Amino acid sequence: MISLIRGFAMPAATNKSDLLTITEKEFAKLQALLDTVPADAWLAPDPEAEGTTLKDIVGHRAAWIDLFLGWYLQGQTGTPVPMPAPGYKWNELKRFNADLRREQAALGWTEVRAALTGSHARLIAFLSDLDDDALYGVPMRGGGNAWTTGRWAEAAGPSHYRSAAKYIRARLKALKSGALSV
Repeated sequence: MISLIRGFAMPAATNKSDLLTITEKEFAKLQALLDTVPADAWLAPDPEAEGTTLKDIVGHRAAWIDLFLGWYLQGQTGTPVPMPAPGYKWNELKRFNADLRREQAALGWTEVRAALTGSHARLIAFLSDLDDDALYGVPMRGGGNAWTTGRWAEAAGPSHYRSAAKYIRARLKALKSGALSV
């Protein structure tokens, strides 16, 4: 299976082992990158992205993993799953993300990094508890489409880690070149 992730064709995982491997690999790469972010860049607003900061990007990734885990659990009950979140439709992601940034505004860099680490640990524990059939045998209950639980997990975890790393590298480059002020 091939999926488009930020304009790049990448093979999606099709089994638990590959999913765990890619999830850990992409998380490690993101963590290594985050370790290099200078303190003066954490809160530098990106005027081309509605003032989003690197702290916001990290907090966003943590929140989306937890959203996915909630979707899965609610789907297992057979009740309707409000996706992406209660009170929001998929075409309202811009509003959802702005609201999430406001919700997380009081969090600092250390807190969002801890939130991401915690969300990642919950994702790995979740994936470890399921077998290939549960991850890839059928569409995820409550998902509203043909994506399997494994595919949703990949979108919430490693795909999101990759897109965060790409944005952070570009943002750091822009800050370093002086193209954008801190």
